[in-house]
Amino acid sequence: MEELVIRDADVVDGSGADAYRADVVVDGGRIVSIVKEAAAAGCQRPRARRELDAEGLVLSPGFVDMHAHSDLALLRDPDHSAKAAQGVTLEVIGQDGLSYAPVDDRTLGEVRRAIAGWNGPGDDVDFDWRTVGEYLDRLDRGIAVNAAYLIPQGTVRALAVGWEDREATEQELDRMRLLVAEGLEQGAVGMSSGLTYTPGMYAPDAELTELCRVVASYGGYYCPHHRSYGAGALRAYEEMVALTREAGCSLHLAHATMNFGVNRGRAPELLTLLDEALAAGSDISLDTYPYTPGCTTLAAVLPSWASEGGPEQTLKRLADEETAELIRHHLEVTGSDGCHGVPVEWDTIEISGVSDPALADFVGLTLREAADRRGETPWATARHLLLADRLAPTILQHVGHEENVRAIMRHRVHTGGSDGILQGAKPHPRAYGTFPHYLGHYVRESGVLSLEECVAHLTSRPAARLRLPDRGLVREGYKADLVLFDPETVAAGSTFAEPRTLPVGIPHVLVDGRFVIEDGRRTDALAGRAVRRTPPA
Repeated sequence: MEELVIRDADVVDGSGADAYRADVVVDGGRIVSIVKEAAAAGCQRPRARRELDAEGLVLSPGFVDMHAHSDLALLRDPDHSAKAAQGVTLEVIGQDGLSYAPVDDRTLGEVRRAIAGWNGPGDDVDFDWRTVGEYLDRLDRGIAVNAAYLIPQGTVRALAVGWEDREATEQELDRMRLLVAEGLEQGAVGMSSGLTYTPGMYAPDAELTELCRVVASYGGYYCPHHRSYGAGALRAYEEMVALTREAGCSLHLAHATMNFGVNRGRAPELLTLLDEALAAGSDISLDTYPYTPGCTTLAAVLPSWASEGGPEQTLKRLADEETAELIRHHLEVTGSDGCHGVPVEWDTIEISGVSDPALADFVGLTLREAADRRGETPWATARHLLLADRLAPTILQHVGHEENVRAIMRHRVHTGGSDGILQGAKPHPRAYGTFPHYLGHYVRESGVLSLEECVAHLTSRPAARLRLPDRGLVREGYKADLVLFDPETVAAGSTFAEPRTLPVGIPHVLVDGRFVIEDGRRTDALAGRAVRRTPPA
């Protein structure tokens, strides 16, 4: 007898087709049969050792977070309710060109310092890996949800070239090609870049194109955080489309937003660009989070030259009065490339997290508010925080536009990605709320998407991008990564005031046929594993 039958569920199967009533039988981590209501009326209904009454609940494939920053959280936090409780059954990590494999002893320390604001310093993690394959093997010991990995181009460049702003030699480029190929052979699904973050931003287009040729040869995809989301956003999107077209590589645009005042109402221009590229044969997808503010580290807004050489050099420049004044001028007057070419607006930057408890009083304040309390300029306060917390502070940037968010999420190649940073006392609520916020606010309350269409955005579309042949749909033979939610009540509990509040209306989540959320509570199951690249046919 099979393990589980989910009885009388309203199945939204991820394809975009209309919902239907069915009994769904799960055994051995897979969906073994689906008996629709009409068929069940004329035959004996399926039985199993356990029956779950799903009356009034929607059964859908598990949600895929196409842009996650859980690289260390998956290891340090077996509970991981931030994602599991949302119905996320697969996260894509290794984002924005910086993560923890492949590394050597030197670059591991550098990367840990550079992205402490994303993932914490990592003092509570045993870094017993160096290669991509070893990191995926570490995940295979058991994690809360599944994870796929992107080779981080910035980390690769740090290994081969360092943190200097210069072109790679041919020998260094060969090493980068080899590192990318090795990572793909070991199971990575593609490559990411952070082209407003050092050292990845120092790579010219020709270098990125060569690495994308390697990615394409393995059937992977390129996922860039491109060079601007502000003054040069459309040019940056055009650059990525042209680059991947030349390389013959699939393109997935990370957190594809149009932010800052210069881009208000300009989402249709981006969508026209994408439609023209798709019509010309490009393979493109994108992800977004359903909120207007962004989230990053405070150090990320600095001009790129201030970060050349790595974190220690950045701190030295900040400590030097003359250099610090030049940084301020770039931020406030000319528009730092780290701030997307837009002069910084200190009242839009809110401190969301610090690593030093002595600085906790800054959390929840904008830099202008914090500066007023200290009786100094916002730049003086920002500089103090960067030096005192050694580049670790995280920020919310209130620079988005609702009309752009809605227009982009409607596009046919759109997928969901939280871009969720789990660190800090006041993280962005998207880390805990992205997927129920899509379902509750943008489906039920606003009607921006139908339920069937929204579920397709969050399940089958990302599974297709990841080339996963047995995930993303409710189909016989597919992996039993499943979510049961109440369409009338599902909602994000997280808010900007209380960002770590878990969602409501998602009572059950299964990973590999095992309950990780049952009756609204986290079980002790560690059913997740590394999901490795599927070689092209």
